[in-house]
Amino acid sequence: MSSKSNDIPVNSPQADDMSSRGWFVRFLNIVERLGNLLPHPITLFALFCVAVILVSGIAGYFGLTVTDPRPEGAHGRGADGLIHVVSLMNAEGLRMIVSNLVTNFTGFTPLGTVLVALLGVGIAERSGLLSAAMRALVMGASKRLVTLTIVFAGIMSNTAAELGYVVLIPMAAMIFHSLGRHPLAGLAAAFAGVSGGYSANLLLGTVDPLLSGITEAAARMIDPDYNVGPEVNWYFMFVSTFVITFLGAFVTEKIVEPKLGKYQGDDADETVHQSMGNVTEPEKRGLKWAGLSMLVLAVFLALSVVPEGAPLRDPKTGLVSGSPFLKGIVAFIFICFAIPGFVYGKVVGSIKNDKDVINAMSHSMSTMGLYIVLVFFAAQFVAFFNWSNLGAVLAVLGADALQSIGLTGPILFLFFIMLCGFINLMLGSASAQWAITAPIFVPMLMLVGYAPETIQAAYRIGDSVTNLVTPMMSYFGLILAVACRYQKNLGIGTLIATMLPYTLVFFVGWTAFFFLWVFGFGLPVGPGAATYYTS
Repeated sequence: MSSKSNDIPVNSPQADDMSSRGWFVRFLNIVERLGNLLPHPITLFALFCVAVILVSGIAGYFGLTVTDPRPEGAHGRGADGLIHVVSLMNAEGLRMIVSNLVTNFTGFTPLGTVLVALLGVGIAERSGLLSAAMRALVMGASKRLVTLTIVFAGIMSNTAAELGYVVLIPMAAMIFHSLGRHPLAGLAAAFAGVSGGYSANLLLGTVDPLLSGITEAAARMIDPDYNVGPEVNWYFMFVSTFVITFLGAFVTEKIVEPKLGKYQGDDADETVHQSMGNVTEPEKRGLKWAGLSMLVLAVFLALSVVPEGAPLRDPKTGLVSGSPFLKGIVAFIFICFAIPGFVYGKVVGSIKNDKDVINAMSHSMSTMGLYIVLVFFAAQFVAFFNWSNLGAVLAVLGADALQSIGLTGPILFLFFIMLCGFINLMLGSASAQWAITAPIFVPMLMLVGYAPETIQAAYRIGDSVTNLVTPMMSYFGLILAVACRYQKNLGIGTLIATMLPYTLVFFVGWTAFFFLWVFGFGLPVGPGAATYYTS
């Protein structure tokens, strides 16, 4: 935007007009129009399945092959040392597709792991635990720390799926308004934490097994025995929580809030204020007992993992790496949400018997209908891509191209993060985007010498930072509706212009932190995670 816009109040028609003429907003408007031309992600995966069949048939007809980079004798390596494209557009391909359609779906790793984790999250959410904990965290913060607390709470809310969008963002706008600050600044701070810091968290959430399952399937195109657990990015994402919290608070207080100026709009809908009240005494008692149950669980887990010879260590090596604890981390995510959620519900009365628990889990599953349909087609696409060897061939050709131009060093990840962020502008679903890109980029970067765990960590940065400025993000319309309660006729351009500083600062700061963590200090991104891959 031009410098003249700095002299015009943001909530004036002139400011909206100036925003709409900004070069970046014009670019995003083009992206929005092009994105709207794309079919639904489910339809997109179905089309990709058809495309794989057709392309594999053509490539197989012409006998497309590449040299297999894996050492001689490696599992899955052909006797002739070549990778051949396998045609699915013939009788044998038809038999494979028909006979494996169900097992492709039921065996897709992210499906079971996400659903199991959500069973526990569903109990904690329906009992009211997550909402009360979020309100207690934000409402109890001092005025000086309220911005930091809101961004931090937004990041932490990612363990509970859409709760941050539905509860925290409207509440943050209301809190800022009650403090005499601009409500859109509070909305922006919460939105930055919930969506811009989507991948960061102190805890493992449902996104971790979802992405790791896709990464593992892609990695096995090169190494059939490679395992990628949900915990492989935990170290990096744990510390990233604090990085994004401070960056988000800085942008809010030093850039966004001064730009917005003093709020002079109408009061928001009173229903928002009524639904976001302070934590009640019964809720405080529930939080106290839920916290105590969580402490008991933490002690139990510590005794099961920390001592030498503990039952959840690897029985062969005695190490935590590769142990049943890490392999079964999804089970512990379920338990650590389900038990405190049940305890909280019993104390406050939201859960009275086993039927209430079952209804809570059933409700969490009922919200996953669209995801399950998406997974069905995504699983077919991944399976077809693997059978055809197109992914392996593209990976080898891509790796050869990178090596030929000398682009194999760490700087490669800068372009990879930028590309992921660009794709995210048009395809807002993290699982859909990674299911499409992982089969290409994970094998490609493995062949250049980088481990899947590090590749996934870099992807998560690009996937998060541009969530704030793309109308393709599924909750963008909800955020716009909340913002319009405080500023009538607010347009997409104004909301994007408000969130753009977060995207730019998060991209620069988080990417720099990634390079410092991985290549500067040489630290692993998670427990047992490698930085470099050697076949």
